Amino acid sequence: MPLFLAMLVIALVASSIGFKKYVWFISIGYGLAVAAIGVALLIAGRDQLTAGTVCACILFIVYGLRLGGYLAFRELRSSTYNSKMKTEIKSGDDMSMVAKCGIWISAALLYTCQTSPIIFRFVNNSGTDALLIVGIVISVIGLVVETTADLQKNAAKKANPGRFVDTGLFRIVRCPNYFGEMLFWTGVFVGGITIYAGPLQWIAALLGYLGIIYVMFGGARRLEIRQNKSYGDDPEYQRYVKTTPIMIPLVPIYSVEKHKWLVA
Repeated sequence: MPLFLAMLVIALVASSIGFKKYVWFISIGYGLAVAAIGVALLIAGRDQLTAGTVCACILFIVYGLRLGGYLAFRELRSSTYNSKMKTEIKSGDDMSMVAKCGIWISAALLYTCQTSPIIFRFVNNSGTDALLIVGIVISVIGLVVETTADLQKNAAKKANPGRFVDTGLFRIVRCPNYFGEMLFWTGVFVGGITIYAGPLQWIAALLGYLGIIYVMFGGARRLEIRQNKSYGDDPEYQRYVKTTPIMIPLVPIYSVEKHKWLVA
């Protein structure tokens, strides 16, 4: 599949920013890779574009630029965030080049697999169908939820930096930004169900979808551990975590801290 391999190269180039700071492989580089794939698909598939595939590619661009821009701003401009993260995340200065390359390649492969449902639409010349439209709607909802959650969290932290956030969408679920992310990629995966041709395409799409779901639950576990250290003695926080689902609204999963298979 030459187009898939070409998009993998695009993801590798875009995410190579992580060689400056290894965590950027899976943060800023993530957003840049998804946006770059969206642009590259519009160019490479220009003779096959339909309303649905154009919308899907534009969603990748908007999603990637929003995420990459938000993470870059937080990394480069937020002194509070940086001072806190110094104790939470290793700098990677002592990481070997082999280890960095391993993270780089595996991350870029994940990003390519995540976007593969749209890549395969071009490969299979499938155009637009009803399920793609349904998937786009789900992805738009996810993008709105994720963006709204980030804005609400920033506003709440500015108003009260020392308190956990339980306002807005955070009243419904403790990680609405992660939930929005999962919704976005659920839409991408669902939008390709009717067009996957053969086991390799199914495997790539499933690896991308299940991979990002795993990453989101791992991120939720990492956040839960961090918040328990910061607010564990607060009775209001204890009530909040016991009554508000951690990842999916209305699904009574209140903690993932003990699930060590979710890498924190």
